[in-house]
Amino acid sequence: MNLLPKSSKEFGSVDYWEKFFQVRGKKAFEWYGTYLELCGLLHKYIKPREKVLVIGCGNSELSEQLYDVGYQDIVNIDISEVVIKQMKEHNASRRPQMRFLKMDMMQMEFPDASFQVVLDKGTLDAVLTDEEEKTLQQVDRMLAEVGRVLQVGGRYLCISLAQAHVLKKAVGHFSREGWMVRVHQVASCQDQVMEAEHRFSLPVFAFIMTKFRPVAGSALQIFELCTQEQGKPRRLDSAERLAEAVLERQQYAWLCCQLRRKAGQGSVSLDLCDGDTGEPRYTLHVVDSPTVKPSRDNHFAIFIIPQGRETEWLFGMEEGRKQLAASAGFRRLVTVALHRGQQYAGMDSIQAELSARVMELAPLGLTAQQQVPFLSVGGDIGIRTIQHQDCSPLSGDYVIEDVQGDDRHFFRRLIFLNNRNVVQSEARLLRDMSHRAQKKRKKDRKKQRPADTPEAPSAAPGKSIDRGYLCCEHHKAMIAGLALLRNPELLLETPLAVLVVGLGGGSLPLFVHDHFPKSCVHAVEIDPSMLEVATQWFGFAQSDRMKVHIADGLDYVTALAQGGEARPPYDVVMFDVDSKDPTLGMSCPPPAFVEPAFLQNVRSILTPGGVFILNLVCRDLGLKDSVLAGLKAVFPLLYIRRIEGEVNEILFCQLCPEQKLATPELLAMAQALERMLRRPGQGWDDTYVLSEMLKTVKIV
Repeated sequence: MNLLPKSSKEFGSVDYWEKFFQVRGKKAFEWYGTYLELCGLLHKYIKPREKVLVIGCGNSELSEQLYDVGYQDIVNIDISEVVIKQMKEHNASRRPQMRFLKMDMMQMEFPDASFQVVLDKGTLDAVLTDEEEKTLQQVDRMLAEVGRVLQVGGRYLCISLAQAHVLKKAVGHFSREGWMVRVHQVASCQDQVMEAEHRFSLPVFAFIMTKFRPVAGSALQIFELCTQEQGKPRRLDSAERLAEAVLERQQYAWLCCQLRRKAGQGSVSLDLCDGDTGEPRYTLHVVDSPTVKPSRDNHFAIFIIPQGRETEWLFGMEEGRKQLAASAGFRRLVTVALHRGQQYAGMDSIQAELSARVMELAPLGLTAQQQVPFLSVGGDIGIRTIQHQDCSPLSGDYVIEDVQGDDRHFFRRLIFLNNRNVVQSEARLLRDMSHRAQKKRKKDRKKQRPADTPEAPSAAPGKSIDRGYLCCEHHKAMIAGLALLRNPELLLETPLAVLVVGLGGGSLPLFVHDHFPKSCVHAVEIDPSMLEVATQWFGFAQSDRMKVHIADGLDYVTALAQGGEARPPYDVVMFDVDSKDPTLGMSCPPPAFVEPAFLQNVRSILTPGGVFILNLVCRDLGLKDSVLAGLKAVFPLLYIRRIEGEVNEILFCQLCPEQKLATPELLAMAQALERMLRRPGQGWDDTYVLSEMLKTVKIV
């Protein structure tokens, strides 16, 4: 039988509750939880000898059960004469000291300061059904009466769903009165998902409002949130922040409810935060694989992403996570990314910390006894060491961190914290060597280095950057584009003028400088902090053939095009510059870099047989088509190379359509260039095959 009201407005109606209890009869109705679910919280905030007033008692057994365990000074009031009569009859002989009174809580008959606790289980929610003026006036009278009958130091303990308008009213009222406000999530009630019509998808909270003696002129307000039964409350700086924190808990509970009820609804992401600091500690992605055939042991698993590898396509992109879930063979996989700045003792510690939370995300039907596997790459949580943190006036907060890759190599990364899932720059660190081996490597490099190349600074004590290794696939593709130049087999012997817009850690211009001995490289970087980062942490160094210009790339190229700099045209122009505006559909380059007028400037500084190479990251398909059309209008010959597993696409733009090469010719030129680069002393990375980078190139 459905006894829940059809409209929430009925909750405030005397007639509704009279009918409710007549139909309900003597069977208890436990609104928002039973005594067993609430006892931990009640015993925490109510002492056995305190005088307790229960408002809107209904026919709940809560007062009876409190009485039976020693709380015997309890007065219960309700507006329903029917229920008061029922409760008196039921308790007259068994609980003689407990009183039941028909009374309007908005006009109570008790003297001032009569009670040490006012207990309210769902009553405020029943009255505050909307924010109409009449309703708010009723609530004001109710809360004023609560404050009047409480002693100083007493507590109003209100069990509620903490809907936004209820929380706002209760917190606003008591904080203005100078009371301490604490909102406590009732842990044992948070699993009240909608299993039946009498259950709720929202978690249950308790407001604990402590009455302080008024202090003239004091503006002190105390707001706290406690999310665990015996946990330490977290102090918040405003009522607004408290409301936000409660909303986060409600959204999480709703999400858990939906995930339990439905599978195969796509990917869901959420953060789990440190209960003391409120800082994100884990980022979870829930991925369902409906195509995986169900079996007894493949319903659910947790995958811990090793530290530093959360940016990889397999873990950092939705499609990658779907592939991971399918290959792991589980119907639902929860991937867990570990946040930088947090400390983790190891896999066992993480498993113990997460077990209760991730089980809330399990699909419906998973038994409590079923073991849920925790998976990872190699069975560990990886290594992440933050080497440096700073703030750039232009780019914001950033970190330099060393992380361990899947091949046990260590990699250094530059991460901007406003886009923490994107690696801005990356370089591989040389493996640790003996002091003797390091001296020999240094001596060999000195012999091979041209006279005009200074020794690069050490990347960090005991570590050096592997300058012959390109970490980024889009950088490898950009270097492969040099095969489009005429006579690529002669590039190591002939002068090569290269302009790189966007320095970052300096890996791309440094690679060109080191591997093309006759090259002259100019890099343009708008942020002076990045030059410091590249020099101090990524082994970058300027020389006679390597110059960095601190300038806006737009202004620099425009000045060149207008003859502001007496410099010959460039054989190669490379754009590897990102946008600082995350709201754009194109994160690389900024839109101004592909405007028709600016592209004409790029064209004017390029030699007739040169190549303009652009790293394009655009998720907006319409915008991308527009960019390609604009490029095609300026550069008649346009090749495109998609980076597998990433959003990046590398565009190779040339001026002369008659230079168009079929794939076999293009691969032959790449192989010719690679033969030259693989000569002894070049420090070439054997895993890097130029021709592989150009196999999938298409002409637009």
